[in-house]
Amino acid sequence: MSVAVVAASSSLPSRYALAHANSHRPLRPLRFISSPPQPCASPASLLRRRRAAAPTTFCSAPSLGRVGWPRREGSAWLLSFSAEADASPSDAEGAVDPSEAVSALLPLVVVATAVAALGNPATFSWVSKELYAPALGGIMLSIGIKLSFDDFALAFKRPVPLSIGYMAQYMLKPLLGVLIARVFRMPSAFFAGFMLTCCVSGAQLSSYASFLGKGDVALSILLTTYSTISSVIVTPILTGLLIGSVVPVNGIAMAKSILQVVLLPVTLGLLLNTYAKPVVNVIQPVMPFVAMVCTSLCIGSPLAINRTMLLSSQGFMLLLPIVTFHIAAFVVGYWVSKLPQLR
Repeated sequence: MSVAVVAASSSLPSRYALAHANSHRPLRPLRFISSPPQPCASPASLLRRRRAAAPTTFCSAPSLGRVGWPRREGSAWLLSFSAEADASPSDAEGAVDPSEAVSALLPLVVVATAVAALGNPATFSWVSKELYAPALGGIMLSIGIKLSFDDFALAFKRPVPLSIGYMAQYMLKPLLGVLIARVFRMPSAFFAGFMLTCCVSGAQLSSYASFLGKGDVALSILLTTYSTISSVIVTPILTGLLIGSVVPVNGIAMAKSILQVVLLPVTLGLLLNTYAKPVVNVIQPVMPFVAMVCTSLCIGSPLAINRTMLLSSQGFMLLLPIVTFHIAAFVVGYWVSKLPQLR
């Protein structure tokens, strides 16, 4: 975007003189000779002055951007101001990524999935547990093709955010779970299952949520990997302390799950994005749809299979504590990460 400002050469102050209108010297870049620039009017007022053909004093202003080359038309000088930093609204709207528009529909897809699964379980009950890993792998592949090795290198160089996220998963979540369970006076029959949920690591969908929220996806993937691997040791210890009984975790099955769901899809996406850009350009437009379908399957299947339990009176008893736990975890985790000492 450029704004042309007209000024009569005879009316310019001597200390800001550019050149005489009839001069035949070659054009040179505009350069201010005086010390501090004087305050100047807004671009709108400059345009009004141009229309009125009034004399204008040239000066610099952050709102006008960079001063370009002056050019001459007839007996007047034209000076262009380019605002490269601020794109026009029309340019910004035209640069919208179609994949982002598709991803913005995810909340509606999640709600529609929940309604369909609870209203008509046959819609998703056919999805078996064996299909969870491929579905989650499809989500992680859609993330991996937009990452680079530099993203992970930067995440490795910042151990503080990784440590804070790790401690939040295995310290903040269990403490919130105990507090909420006591506030709602949760029966012992539900307490063990609720606390087990609070003591497990973050799932792979958290990386997809970071991707949709424009967060540090590489950091989220590393955090999910670290917390999942260490859950073989940490989760039994936490359940033993908080529940009173040790809940064993199958380490071999956990490692296999990480390999299938996280490491292989993300590594494949990284390699494609680094060494096979034409392939990425072909599959990238459809990957948001793939991720959306996979997310719908991963959400709808458990709801459809456990519909009877969820819609029972016992299920409604757990609804409020679970919703409260998630809201509290999001709010506390957000503000803890914003503490100046931890940034």
